[in-house]
Amino acid sequence: MLLQDRRALTNKLIDSLPAASRKRLLAVAEPVALEYKRILATRGEALTHAWFPTTAFISLLVPGDKGRIEVAIVGREGLFGLGVAFGVRESDVEAIVQGAGTALRVPAADLRRLLKDDRALRERLDRYAYVMLTVLARNASCNRFHRVEQRMARWLLMSADRAQSAMFDITHAFLAEMLGVRRVGVTTAANKLQDQGIITYSRGTVAIRDRDGLKRTACSCYREDVETYRKHFS
Repeated sequence: MLLQDRRALTNKLIDSLPAASRKRLLAVAEPVALEYKRILATRGEALTHAWFPTTAFISLLVPGDKGRIEVAIVGREGLFGLGVAFGVRESDVEAIVQGAGTALRVPAADLRRLLKDDRALRERLDRYAYVMLTVLARNASCNRFHRVEQRMARWLLMSADRAQSAMFDITHAFLAEMLGVRRVGVTTAANKLQDQGIITYSRGTVAIRDRDGLKRTACSCYREDVETYRKHFS
């Protein structure tokens, strides 16, 4: 669904561009509404667009032996479809809307055309690619070494940052899939956070009641993610 009012829509990556580059990119961008759990791409599917979330956020998933696992979340700090900038024609991940909201959609052909002549745009996307590689490497370590409760706290903080809200929808089953753990592990961790008054959970909706407490519970990966982005895009 297309949106008519562009004035209220913003994406930090686009905002970081010089005025001329930002104007050229926005001229080919379509504001769209993204529904919860909408699939933007599947593995092997052609990358026809790049998506710059404004209020929505997107989970990037890869399959494993026991189902899918989330490898990254993309919100208003970045984009999905980065491969377009490097000549990649097909998606290597499944992209699903985890938080409903809005995004700016740029046709792949238009983005490739702009990148040929716009050095500032190319530099920003190259820098974002580096940030994503750093986050992906950290995720691999986090999934291997940190407790479910720590990883859940990190995921909730990341989602809240991108949703720009302390309340959002998520089921235990879906969160277990995102974290790559059994549902009982998610339920146990969520109950601990709820008993401590850090979150409340009811009918598929999570509300963060104590953000500082959640940050203390989360592993250091959350703080390192925030610092990585700040370092390269401040």
